[in-house]
Amino acid sequence: MTRAELDKAPADVAAMFDDVAAKYDLTNDVLSLGQTAVWRKAVRAAIKPLAGERILDLAAGTGSSSEPLWAAGAFVVPCDFSLGMLAVGKNRVPYLPFTAGDALALPFADEVFDAVTISFGLRNVADVDQALRELRRVTRPGGRLVVCEFSSPTNAAFRKVYVEYLMRALPEVARRVASNPEAYVYLAESIRAWPDQGALADRVGAAGWAQVQWRNLTGGIVALHRAVAGDRG
Repeated sequence: MTRAELDKAPADVAAMFDDVAAKYDLTNDVLSLGQTAVWRKAVRAAIKPLAGERILDLAAGTGSSSEPLWAAGAFVVPCDFSLGMLAVGKNRVPYLPFTAGDALALPFADEVFDAVTISFGLRNVADVDQALRELRRVTRPGGRLVVCEFSSPTNAAFRKVYVEYLMRALPEVARRVASNPEAYVYLAESIRAWPDQGALADRVGAAGWAQVQWRNLTGGIVALHRAVAGDRG
């Protein structure tokens, strides 16, 4: 499946996430072999949330990525395009201000957030570059970006095993635990087609972000990209 094909399929990605919302967090924990908590902790450390800061958590799903930031005293806005995800999240953590929004046209004014973050959601938007530009638009000069996304393992032998897991084992495990296992076939394809660490860093910089850097987690299965919003002039 090519990147162009992934950008067109499934026809309604939001509906796909609506279907998996009820068991989404549990399924992710199982499929990641318990690594989601480790990655979430790394995201929080990279953001360095401060009390009183305004943080946008895009593609927040049920809010599991937003809770640690809220606990640090920041005002966090969990935003997602899946109403099903938002409903599950609001029922689970009603104090968070869940907001429906499109990553390509965010429902926020310019430069209102001190930090913006997106975890495992950037590869699911129809236009990655526009989403990165929108995140820049709503971030104040000097504000931070943290992107947590699946990436390319650095060890060649491990990378081969990982790809085999994605394309063979992950869909089979999903059939046992997920409410919509077909969605995870699509997600496996989207991970395999995603650009590597350096290529994504280039796209972040091209979208108007400065001081772009990244570090690998779990041998490169996941990468954290960080950047700073410069003056838009």
